[in-house]
Amino acid sequence: MDPALRDELVLAKLRRQVEYVWERSPFYRRLWGDAGVNPEMLQTLADLRRFPLVTKDAIRRDQAETPPFGSNLCCDPADVSRIHGTSGTTGRPVLFAVSREDWIRIGATHGRIMWSFGIRPGDSVFLASYFSLYMGSWGALAGAEALGATVFPYGAGVPGQTERALVYLEFVRPTVFYGTPSYALHLANVAEAHDVDPRQLGFRIMFFSGEAGAGIATTKARIESTFGALCVDTGSMAEMTPWMTNAECDERTGMHLWDDIVYTEIVDRETLEPIGGDGEGVPVYTHLERSSQPMIRLLSGDLTRVTSEPCPCGRTYRRLPEGIYGRIDDMLVLRGANVYPHVIENVLRGVPGLGSEYRLIVERPDELDLLTIECEAPDAGVASAVAERVQRAIGLRAAVTIHPVGTLPTTEFKARRVIDRRAAEPAGA
Repeated sequence: MDPALRDELVLAKLRRQVEYVWERSPFYRRLWGDAGVNPEMLQTLADLRRFPLVTKDAIRRDQAETPPFGSNLCCDPADVSRIHGTSGTTGRPVLFAVSREDWIRIGATHGRIMWSFGIRPGDSVFLASYFSLYMGSWGALAGAEALGATVFPYGAGVPGQTERALVYLEFVRPTVFYGTPSYALHLANVAEAHDVDPRQLGFRIMFFSGEAGAGIATTKARIESTFGALCVDTGSMAEMTPWMTNAECDERTGMHLWDDIVYTEIVDRETLEPIGGDGEGVPVYTHLERSSQPMIRLLSGDLTRVTSEPCPCGRTYRRLPEGIYGRIDDMLVLRGANVYPHVIENVLRGVPGLGSEYRLIVERPDELDLLTIECEAPDAGVASAVAERVQRAIGLRAAVTIHPVGTLPTTEFKARRVIDRRAAEPAGA
């Protein structure tokens, strides 16, 4: 579609969505009322910038004040068919209520987008991600079912499960893989350790979310050469489900922004004003087809670059040629999970006997991320207690190294407690 014609469609859908939440969402009525805006002021797409941004913290506070879903549940609670949420690594989790109508729309949208990167009804889709509160695996499942493909919801993560997965993969021979890039490379390592060539597993397409790896050229090339399959980058935010509205097509030239489903502005990371045209910035997302928990101008916190240069596929959507490649905050993504350093600090400060200094070392010695916590204590035996408390807080196990008190570098001004060595690793390491 001609972009100008699509903008007319987007504006019509946007105005309907804004009017809908104005009528049904106390959250937005308060937010917009305080900012002095209302639906009548939305006459062009450029007018959307007049409406205030929404942050994850604001959503979290709202749900704490009005449990369980906050004051932005726009449908009848009886119409909620699914409850998902974040991992809660910042403390209180954020819950997502999805209506029955929305779940049908999510499946249809994901199916449409999965078709764009080459999946067809005759394919079988191996889903390697956790089936839990995490939206990714369920969204991929809904899309594959809506498209008419065969789904194989295997899941992953239990010790020894990857070895068992090889048995199933060789037996069933699914044609499509979904998971995180790091898990795919871990699967390849396990396969090779068992004298199985990953290319013989038979994957034709591998699509990913949860990590930036599939948008990184060297990682994409490594996955494609290792498995002999197309590596496709997808994903925005769980709050913005259908999250696959950021997704590559089969040309793999960067993620398209499917603006007729979720409208995306790119704002300057400092001023938070729309950049206009191409360039680097932070995505701000707005639902156009959501009845249960619509998000209007949700600030992602991610860093990306947008271009409107044509894609060989013929679609006229804007693209993120390097995908999502950074954050404007200090969040770490480890094995597809969001981990905040201040959560770990909160744990460490509560362990009796620990010194004041600590460091978080993030590495990728093989294909999976490794977090090592270096801290100070007079007794090295405290390491197991630290590891257990951290695992309960963030949902991931970390290695813990105890140093004598007073031996770690002393912080005098701005602490550099997080040392991420993954970025310094050479390509292919």
